[in-house]
Amino acid sequence: MSYRILLVCMGNICRSPTAEGVLRQFIKINNLGDIVEVDSAGTHGYHVGEAPDSRTQRAAAMRGYNLSQLRARKVARQDLDYFDLILAMDKGNLDNLQRLATPEQQDRIKLFMDYAKNFDDNEVPDPYYGLGHGFDLVLDMVEDASRGLVEEVKLRLGRT
Repeated sequence: MSYRILLVCMGNICRSPTAEGVLRQFIKINNLGDIVEVDSAGTHGYHVGEAPDSRTQRAAAMRGYNLSQLRARKVARQDLDYFDLILAMDKGNLDNLQRLATPEQQDRIKLFMDYAKNFDDNEVPDPYYGLGHGFDLVLDMVEDASRGLVEEVKLRLGRT
């Protein structure tokens, strides 16, 4: 059995690649790499083919996450069939995904922060236009939600 997770923000250069890098590392640490696949994409194609924002990469690197190999891509209709769980970083992108999805696909689309344990926020704020500290906040939120998500995946896959 395999389990596939897609993380989605608007441009796929800040929040969702951060979540992809963090979640991949947590998946590896928890010995789930053989059965859990993680990817990220954006609801808009503004940055297709680009590496994550340099500020995102710098903040992630300070915590030991290497995002340099990731490249932005736009969510494709086939992603909604391929991935078992599609997690939006905010309500706007959740709405975009839900509009794209068929009725049968709706139940696999959720907010990423639904898995957070220490943050009450249901959206990861977009740090793109803000000051540098926003990237650290994104990492704090993403690490928290990733821990909760890994626990959920372990339960779902019987790997407790």
